[in-house]
Amino acid sequence: MRKFLNDPKTFVPEFLEGIYLASGGALKYEPKYNLIYRADMPRPDRVSIIQGSGSGHEPAHTMIVGPGMLDAACPGDVFAGPPVEFVTETTKLMATPAGVLYIVNNYTGDRTAWEMAKELMEAEGYKIGYLLVNDDVAVKDSTWTIGRRGVAGNFFVIKAAAAMAAKGGSLEECVRVGQKVISQVRTMGIALSSCTPPVRGTPLFELPDGEMEVGIGIHGEPGRERRKTGTANEIVELLLDAIVPDLPFVAGDEVALMVNGLGGTPISELYLLYGVAHKKLAEKGIGIFRSYVGEYCTSLEMAGAHLSLLKVDDELKELLLAPAQVAYRVF
Repeated sequence: MRKFLNDPKTFVPEFLEGIYLASGGALKYEPKYNLIYRADMPRPDRVSIIQGSGSGHEPAHTMIVGPGMLDAACPGDVFAGPPVEFVTETTKLMATPAGVLYIVNNYTGDRTAWEMAKELMEAEGYKIGYLLVNDDVAVKDSTWTIGRRGVAGNFFVIKAAAAMAAKGGSLEECVRVGQKVISQVRTMGIALSSCTPPVRGTPLFELPDGEMEVGIGIHGEPGRERRKTGTANEIVELLLDAIVPDLPFVAGDEVALMVNGLGGTPISELYLLYGVAHKKLAEKGIGIFRSYVGEYCTSLEMAGAHLSLLKVDDELKELLLAPAQVAYRVF
């Protein structure tokens, strides 16, 4: 492995500690539960929003804790959902009279932990909301999920729900706007290489030179097909041909367009893909409200990208434009 490591088994707690130390006091860290949370939360007058999937997808989720985004995150080990105890203890810490909102990506391990925690917490009298993100159009089911996977579109769900919470929205209102985003966001990814989890020490899968995995999952799960690597134009066309008809997105729609890097793709290549997608959507009469280019949900050092489209209306535009600040993007 070509990685900066001490011990693979301590990889997650050590990088979480680094996030905490780098935050300048904006974040707090509870090592026992892999818990990163805002130093100024919870507040009794507003909903707390929490999430935690496997590690290895940074900046999701621990690096997007901050005003206007998550209030806390409790990830599991690399590519593994958090233990139920992580979720229940995070819930207790962040609980308020307004309630706690769980945002969960559709993976079996994540759902098991968060749904069990929801049941336990509600039995103790806590007020819990629940959103299941399933924006990936690549496959109906996978080795990790029942139904579509939750991938880069998760960012938009967090942004909208957190903006609603920040302006004093009720738990029910936060759930409503989150469900609205989920119903209107679609994503598909493509991989040009594999990745190596630290504890495993070897690549998750083999991808020969000159081939690409179409519809890749963020844990290395296979997608729709493996085929010869195409040009950037061909790749974007392939992704849009899957995404656009799925909602469908039609002429006259306005969208937020995201090109999300999977961890090993240079930003210049992501902007190249964005430019192609922008022009192809314009040809279809689909307008771009706002662009998002960078790494939002990665798969360690995998080379590849997601393309996400979110259909927006006036309400979602306002929520997406609401102020937000996270520690890893302070300039």
